[in-house]
Amino acid sequence: MTRARYQQVSLAETPYYHCISRCVRRAYLCGDDPLTGENYDHRKAWIVQRMQWLANQFAIDVCAYAVMSNHYHLVLCVDTGAGVAMSDDEVVARWTRLFPRNAQIIEMLRLNSTSRHARAQEAKTIGLWRERLQDISWFMRCLNERIARASNREDGCTGRFWEGRFKSQALLDERALVTCMAYVDLNPIRAGVNDTLEASDFTSIQERLIRQAQRLRTPNYRQQRLLRRRNTRHLQKTKRVQTLRPFSSAGGNAHNVLPITQTSYVALLDASVRALRSQRSGQAEPQFGNHPLLNQLDMSGSAWIEAVTLFHRHYATAAGDQVSLLAHHAIRQRQGETLRSPTKWIRGVPAAKHLFAA
Repeated sequence: MTRARYQQVSLAETPYYHCISRCVRRAYLCGDDPLTGENYDHRKAWIVQRMQWLANQFAIDVCAYAVMSNHYHLVLCVDTGAGVAMSDDEVVARWTRLFPRNAQIIEMLRLNSTSRHARAQEAKTIGLWRERLQDISWFMRCLNERIARASNREDGCTGRFWEGRFKSQALLDERALVTCMAYVDLNPIRAGVNDTLEASDFTSIQERLIRQAQRLRTPNYRQQRLLRRRNTRHLQKTKRVQTLRPFSSAGGNAHNVLPITQTSYVALLDASVRALRSQRSGQAEPQFGNHPLLNQLDMSGSAWIEAVTLFHRHYATAAGDQVSLLAHHAIRQRQGETLRSPTKWIRGVPAAKHLFAA
């Protein structure tokens, strides 16, 4: 049964969410269409560019993304602190960049600023816009609607472009967040579309590697090839724009960064790519050894590979360890949500027991 969005998003529990949107009929509307032979890779760039622009308007950061042929994944972080810290003028400026016609509302109210009712209405309107700038549903609406309109215009048709409303999944703890980010970044490799992180076009890991290469005076041969890739042209136009939530620095404890370092994350993904290749060729899986990030997550190499391969099967509306999932279930009950079997099996708990060490 479809659940109301407010029952799926609870910022008091976690600011991190995994979102998925799929094209209608699972048609190849964002890549190579095997039926017509048409290539729609330019629509993938549309999605990335629109997502980057929206991240600079909303108080929402993009942690990871992957745009595939018929669907895309996003890992988002709602930065409530940034939303609260915005001045009223900044809220108005950001919202009216999204919806220019709404500027007339504020202009009219400010023309009548001597009226107490107009001042109260202005404060109420700005408060509503501030909430919406921290709302995942509005972020996804602004993303999907623009892409659907542009694609239908290009195809000369009308009707649905997306299969339905986007799916969202709460990431309740650090292990769920890092595992889900890796699951998203490894999507093209797991699907057999690419074999390396650098060749994984329209993914956040490729963007992070490009940004890293752009900061170097003398990039190595591998990085030079990455910067010359045809499908990265949309990223070359925004060299100075920070579009992804940054990783923490070694020993850093800033509140607005991811809880891991980029070096350890990329090293773990490189090891995961080798393991996935071996798995595909039927060879024995390479040993991860004493990997620092796996030690931090308290996971074994085999559990990690299973998690980043079958993440979508293990969890439903929320992902995390056993304690996080049980707490999330209890909060849902206290909120008055109707559950079919409130005292029975909870989706994801068996997987959490299996994947995460006690």
